[in-house]
Amino acid sequence: MRIITRTVLILSVVSLFADIASELLYPIIPVYLDSIGFSALSIGILEGIANFTAGISKGYFGKLSDEKGLRLPFVKLGYLLSAISKPIMVMLTSPFLVFIARTSDRLGKGIRTAARDALLSQQTTPENKGRVFGFHRSMDTVGATIGPALALLFLFFYPGQYTTIFYFAFIPGIISVLLIFLLKEKKQPVSTLRDGHLFSYFSYWKIASPEYRKVVIGLLLFALFNSSDFFLLLKAKEAIGDDKIILLGISFNGVTISVAAYVFYNLIYALFSYPLGILADKAGFKNVILFGMLLFAIVYAGFAFNPSVPVIFVLFFIYGLYAAATEGVIKAWITNMAHKDNTATAIGFYTSFESFCALFSSIIAGALWSGLGSFYTFAATSLITVIVIIYFLFRIRRN
Repeated sequence: MRIITRTVLILSVVSLFADIASELLYPIIPVYLDSIGFSALSIGILEGIANFTAGISKGYFGKLSDEKGLRLPFVKLGYLLSAISKPIMVMLTSPFLVFIARTSDRLGKGIRTAARDALLSQQTTPENKGRVFGFHRSMDTVGATIGPALALLFLFFYPGQYTTIFYFAFIPGIISVLLIFLLKEKKQPVSTLRDGHLFSYFSYWKIASPEYRKVVIGLLLFALFNSSDFFLLLKAKEAIGDDKIILLGISFNGVTISVAAYVFYNLIYALFSYPLGILADKAGFKNVILFGMLLFAIVYAGFAFNPSVPVIFVLFFIYGLYAAATEGVIKAWITNMAHKDNTATAIGFYTSFESFCALFSSIIAGALWSGLGSFYTFAATSLITVIVIIYFLFRIRRN
């Protein structure tokens, strides 16, 4: 059986272009928001609420996808909404309208995520889920590497011109939408969970397996303190300060160094996602995920202090390994624990509550930073991650 099918390949290329668009802006958004008057706390609130919106939509539209037995309509709508929301963020510059645009972008992600992941799951067997999701994450992250690299190149020649980048991001975004029309699908068996209100996907918890429940509880505790990567970028910028740094004869400041570190992180993420997906199929999902969480704890402990530029790049290298060991592998593990006719609901339930936790994690991180300083933000996250690792070691005894 062919592991990387045509559908898996096209969906992966779609994610590549969509992530070029998103990650072209991701390291720029906190700097842009700071330039128009947002504080660290307000950035945390903005990201938290945006992810909260995505969370509700992931669960609802995942369950709706199972009810309809269709995936592609949700994938198309989700990518389209994200594509058109990006230039709107700078066309409408009042804080409220920026909030609406950013939330619309996350809503698009929420509409497409569970349906797309269920479609990926349909393309393979339980024994090869790690490979398929690892390949998808790898291609997705290639886009996440290209995006900030283009942003870094643009800012090198046109420093401070952040708004132009938002308009450029529309181009790869709309390409991702057009590519989806190359796909076709057959209607799948429909879900037996028929209640259709906004929070009806909560009912999946009642029929979920005990293993699914234990795994999701641990993952959500981890998510509750895993704040937006915006804070890593802000910490890198804070550690460097306003000093000019000369590398290879080129002058860099705190903003460009943090963007360059983020590009490096995504490169490592892209390179290791597929190999670690293969390892997860062989060594077990839990083992690879716990390895990733240990790396995460090390990274946040390192950022609790003011790392030098070389240490920042080392920490982002380790952070890339963490992401490769967890993001795709978690989804592969969850789809293997899901009922076949409720795959999107199971993914949507987890990713929905993960986003709820992201609301609080970003607010907690912003409040700790504003009230006590960045040290406590990163130290607390590292400590909680160690507790989550202990939970998995004693509560989840089989893969």
